[in-house]
Amino acid sequence: MNKTPLNLQINMDNFLPATDKDKEQVKTMSKPSTYLKDGFKQLLKNKVATVSAIIIIVIALAAIFIPIFWPYHYEDQLGNQPHQPVDASYCNLAPFQYGTTEQAKIDNGEFVFPHIFGTDAAGRDYFIRTIYGTRISLAVGFFASIMVLIIGFVMGSISGFFGGKVDMVIMRIVDIFYSVPDMLIIVLLAAVIKEPLTALLAGTPLESIGSNIISMFIVFCLLYWVSMARQVRGQILTLREQDYVTASRAAGGKSFWIIMKHLLPNCIGIIIVYTALQIPAAIFTESYLSFLGLGVNAPMPSLGSLASDALNGMMTYFYRLIIPAVVVSLIVLSLNLFGDGLRDAFDPKLDKQGDK
Repeated sequence: MNKTPLNLQINMDNFLPATDKDKEQVKTMSKPSTYLKDGFKQLLKNKVATVSAIIIIVIALAAIFIPIFWPYHYEDQLGNQPHQPVDASYCNLAPFQYGTTEQAKIDNGEFVFPHIFGTDAAGRDYFIRTIYGTRISLAVGFFASIMVLIIGFVMGSISGFFGGKVDMVIMRIVDIFYSVPDMLIIVLLAAVIKEPLTALLAGTPLESIGSNIISMFIVFCLLYWVSMARQVRGQILTLREQDYVTASRAAGGKSFWIIMKHLLPNCIGIIIVYTALQIPAAIFTESYLSFLGLGVNAPMPSLGSLASDALNGMMTYFYRLIIPAVVVSLIVLSLNLFGDGLRDAFDPKLDKQGDK
């Protein structure tokens, strides 16, 4: 058909039925997606963040499952018999060395599980103590971040949603908590509540952890939620002016329902990012305090306490200081890189097309 500006004839080719190929293309193009799906797809394209996530998962799985089948326990003094002196041949063993009785078993053809990292000054397997120390550090980081997330989101959402005097009071509380030195509070709190808390924890599973860790969790609940609250408040202040929130209010929606059904899903990106970045900060704080002797109770190990104990023989058994230091550095670095990847993936203000 000849096409001219004044031609009013209809092109019937435009009304031909769509082929199966056309239908499949439209179906593929119109595949639904969500903010979370798009964010995680973008995260998987970040190779550094993906490798960091794999490292974190491997370390966490090792800390959980290795103690199940490992033949040594973190507090067992190898070669020690009840009411007998400690066998010195098991103390300060280098990696893959054995004590006297273990070497005799090997000479007789028996299998003895190796001491991969050797033993410490008390004759305890250093590898399993490092694994338990990693478990303690990860547990403190994750549980502290969950507490910070809950408290920070609740306070931030209330402040941002209601505004006015409520917002002013909560923000002044946040400003006060920002000025409080957290390390000093942890030290003072540990000293004040140590005796009553130790008596309270006696006979419970938390007894082996000790009162210092409980003091640390209390300080996390009191002080570390303020950054999360400020971020959530800023997001809520923007979202509460959206049309869908106004429509929900007009329809009679309760404040709690609006926050949970409308505002929380739209804040999920910033919540994920700041929670992920809070974990390494909590782990570093716990390791630092354990290094100073304000962490877990002996003989329960922590990566910080292992590094502190290794200082006594640093020139002779330097690897006992390097191992926990490397593990802490690897965990904190991986979590920080993963948190940066989450921020890049879930922050809508970043130019993701330019990052590809």
